[in-house]
Amino acid sequence: MTIEQAYQILYSGAILVLVILAGLMLVRSIIGPRITDRILSVNMLSTMVIAIILICSRMLAESYLVDVSLIYAMISFVVVMMLATMYIPFHTKDPELQEKKTEDSKAAADKAVKKKAAKAAAKKAQRRKKKNRRA
Repeated sequence: MTIEQAYQILYSGAILVLVILAGLMLVRSIIGPRITDRILSVNMLSTMVIAIILICSRMLAESYLVDVSLIYAMISFVVVMMLATMYIPFHTKDPELQEKKTEDSKAAADKAVKKKAAKAAAKKAQRRKKKNRRA
């Protein structure tokens, strides 16, 4: 067995493993329970396709495939960013969640006000004690 044959076996094995994993990612992107799982699996799928293209480039000694994989990586990045901004909300539009956020922030504000008032009352009590000691 020559070095070239060993590399061919290595490249073929790597491509086979990546194709199997890409198939699993495809299934995950179809049955993913949440949209974030689907977006992540599409991202992983495109990364595996890029790796397969690069291995094929090395295996076939065709350097133009490296350029193809770079372009594919840029397109994949843009697509994942677009999907993420479209499907992962920045602000919730559900009225119940908005009310809960508002209630939580009001409760936190009330707690902070009470804490500040308690500190002020404690300082006032210390001043009275000092004043009573002097008198």
